[in-house]
Amino acid sequence: MDLPDFREYCLTKAGATEGTPFGETVLVFKVAGKMFALVSLDEVPATANLKCDPDLALELRDRYEQVRPGYHMNKKHWNTIEIESGIPDAELRKMIDHSYDLVVQSLPRAIRAKILNAVARGRSAIARRRARC
Repeated sequence: MDLPDFREYCLTKAGATEGTPFGETVLVFKVAGKMFALVSLDEVPATANLKCDPDLALELRDRYEQVRPGYHMNKKHWNTIEIESGIPDAELRKMIDHSYDLVVQSLPRAIRAKILNAVARGRSAIARRRARC
């Protein structure tokens, strides 16, 4: 997965926004104001920090040499991933999904319900479009 694909996938998440609160070299993806991904734009190879369950974080670090403890983050709950270095795209998407889901689960119930309703509306719209084809 290259950096534009990573960015595009993060933005497909319901309620996802992007910004550069830490300067022009770090792209931050948030849901309801909470970070779920940070991408360093000046790293070679490109890297991203993703939130992760502590046990899964250790497992991923063991499985992939391109996954290490989160740089400048709580190393128990964040991983830094080299996104253009051979981890299968499907696995990277699962890591992004997991990070996003952890953040959404931590949100207050009312905010979480709005996000989940938006996801359901999006799926319904896709189904309607497919039915018309």
